[in-house]
Amino acid sequence: MTFSNDKAIYMQMADRLCDEILSGTYKDDDRIPSVREYAVLLEVNTNTAMKAYDELSRSNIIYIKRGLGYFVTKGAKEQILKERRQIFLRERLPELFRQMALLDITISDVTKEHEKFVQESAIPSQAQ
Repeated sequence: MTFSNDKAIYMQMADRLCDEILSGTYKDDDRIPSVREYAVLLEVNTNTAMKAYDELSRSNIIYIKRGLGYFVTKGAKEQILKERRQIFLRERLPELFRQMALLDITISDVTKEHEKFVQESAIPSQAQ
């Protein structure tokens, strides 16, 4: 995994695990890779991976079963979706609207591009 410099590596790792939960790689009560396995997979220090797991545990996205490992908390996907939507609407969308106004891009332009994206990527549209 390539990490960016604008966010702590452990937070990027936590985001990646959340992405994997959102995509269905891990479902409610599924076991996720151990801290060590995930550290090796992403080529990071085990302590960094542990910080990511601690963060997700504090956020109630994952939980530990002593001696068995970490598992996805029931309802984690819905929780992640709710939190990420709030962040998008509160932080990213205003900047997107500002840029659209500067560049004279309309909602119609965005809708057309979205439709092309959905067709090309075979991602089902949520807005139907």
